[in-house]
Amino acid sequence: MSLLSALVPLLRVYCIGLRVILHQLRRRFHSRCRPVSVFPTQNGKVAIVTGGTEGIGYQTVKHLARLGMHVIIAGNSESEGQKAVRKIKEETLTGKVEFLYCDLASMKSIRQFVQRFRAKNCPLHVLVNNAGVMLVPERKTEDGFEEHFGLNYLGHFLLTNLLLDMLKQSGTHSHNARIITVSSATHYVGELHLNDLQSRCSYSPHGAYAQSKLALVLFTYRLQHLLTANGSHVTANVVDPGVVNTELYKHVFWVVKVVKWMTAWLCFKTPEEGASTTIYAAVSPEMEGAGGCYLYNEERTKSADIAYDEELQRRLWTESCKMVGISDETSRLH
Repeated sequence: MSLLSALVPLLRVYCIGLRVILHQLRRRFHSRCRPVSVFPTQNGKVAIVTGGTEGIGYQTVKHLARLGMHVIIAGNSESEGQKAVRKIKEETLTGKVEFLYCDLASMKSIRQFVQRFRAKNCPLHVLVNNAGVMLVPERKTEDGFEEHFGLNYLGHFLLTNLLLDMLKQSGTHSHNARIITVSSATHYVGELHLNDLQSRCSYSPHGAYAQSKLALVLFTYRLQHLLTANGSHVTANVVDPGVVNTELYKHVFWVVKVVKWMTAWLCFKTPEEGASTTIYAAVSPEMEGAGGCYLYNEERTKSADIAYDEELQRRLWTESCKMVGISDETSRLH
C-alpha cells in the first residue's frame, strides 16, 4: 500500500505532463503557420537575464543583444558565463554582452550581484527571471531553503525587489520598464502550502517544482497590483515557454529520458522556440504598458484559477519578505 501511495502522485504528474506535451504538439503546428515576429531595435536599453548561459536563457540573451540591448547575464558559473559571452559576441557581432556572477541559491550572492550592478551606474529596462532547477533530489540552499522554492522562487523574489528602484527610475510613461518571469504549465497542478513551503512534511520533486512555479505566478500578479497602485512605469508579466528540450530534464527518471530522446524532435520546442515568448514580453510594442498577464506562444492566456486568489498572493508576498529578510512592499514601491 505504501508503494502504491508513493506511485499515485508520480503517475498523476506524468499523465498531466503527457497531456501538456500533446497540447504543445497541437500548438506547435499552429504556431508554424504564423509569421516570425519582427521587433524594433533596443539600442540604449539594458537588460539582466538570469540563467543566460544555456537553454532558453541563452537564446533570450542572444536575441536581445542582436536587437541592440546591453545584456548582463546573471549566472552561477564564471567559466560557463564567459563562454556564453564569447559565443554570443561571435554570433551577434555585438560587444554589449557581459557576465556577472549571481548564485540565486544564496541571498548573500544576490545582494552582492545587485551591488556590483549598481556600481555600473547604468539604467535597467528589462529584468528576465529565467533561471531555475527542476526535479532535483531533496536538498537545501545555502540559506536552508528547499532548493526548488529557494532558487526558482525566493531567489528571484529577492533579486526583483532589490532592483525595483532602478527599474522604476528607468521606466517612462511611453516606455515602461519590464519584468518577465518564466514559469511553467506545471503550475496548473501546483499546490501552495503556506504552512510548509519548504516541503518538510512530505518531499516530492514534482510537487516542490510545481509549487515553485505556482509561486512565481502568484508573485507576478501581486507585484503588478502593487506597481499599478503606486503609479510605477514598470510592468510585470509571467511566461510559459512550453515543453522545451533543455538540460533541465537531467534529473528525471531514466524512462522519461528515453521517451524524451525519442520524441524531442516532434513534441519538444527548441530552446530558441522556447525563448520566443520571453523575447516578445521583453520588447514587443504590443506589450507596452500591459502587466499582470500570463503569456504562452506570444498570446495572453489564463493561468490556474488559484493564481488569481488575491489573498493568497498577499500572504505569499508577506511570508516571502520575512524569509528573505526585507521589509514589506510599502517602503520600496512608494
